[in-house]
Amino acid sequence: MSELPRRVAIVPAYNEELNIGRVLDELREFDAGLDIVVVSDGSVDRTAEVARAHGAHVVSLPFNLGIGGAVQTGFCFAHEYGYELVVRCDGDGQHDPSELPKVLAPVLAGDADIAVGSRFGEIDGYRSSATRRIGIRLLAVVVSAIARQRLTDTTSGFQALNRRALELFASDYPHDYPEVEGMVMTIKHRLRLVEVPVRMREREHGRSSITALRSIYYMVKVLVALFVGLFRRRVVPAEDV
Repeated sequence: MSELPRRVAIVPAYNEELNIGRVLDELREFDAGLDIVVVSDGSVDRTAEVARAHGAHVVSLPFNLGIGGAVQTGFCFAHEYGYELVVRCDGDGQHDPSELPKVLAPVLAGDADIAVGSRFGEIDGYRSSATRRIGIRLLAVVVSAIARQRLTDTTSGFQALNRRALELFASDYPHDYPEVEGMVMTIKHRLRLVEVPVRMREREHGRSSITALRSIYYMVKVLVALFVGLFRRRVVPAEDV
């Protein structure tokens, strides 16, 4: 893949010492020329040490910012160091790097500024709990109506972005509900967004902090945030300032 532009993988991770090594090894196996930055989001375990041992650049946040803050830290890193192509892959192992060619294809072909891997386009693979699936479907209906574009997986963080999308998200990125609000931002700024079907995996170690009750709470709050976000001021990308 040496003909690809300068590229980096952003891997947000919070207490993923048991999963992060596998994720990084699989990213290296996919593309040996891919730079990798792990954003350790206030981890209190050995996430940072394991990531360094597997050859990743590590940005250690002094306390837990949450997924939005961690991901924007990665975007700022990628923007500052001049990367032209970015992939985002979570540190819990649910995103399979072998699926990255599908996610990268529309961006590399110039057909999209951001491509999102959707777990709802495949008949197999891990799809999370029934409660979370219902919430994701509802959010997808709402965001599709706002975007006037059919979307199926608005909470997916398995993504590929070109420089134009990177400039936007390095300048401004939602912290509370980043994937859902980020899709709305993308549409508002007239960036081209596509979804591609991918298989996802269940995490091998650890447990998600999102329970059924928290899924309902999240869904209600993100719906409110979405409608508030519709009235947010449009932000000028970093390189236009």
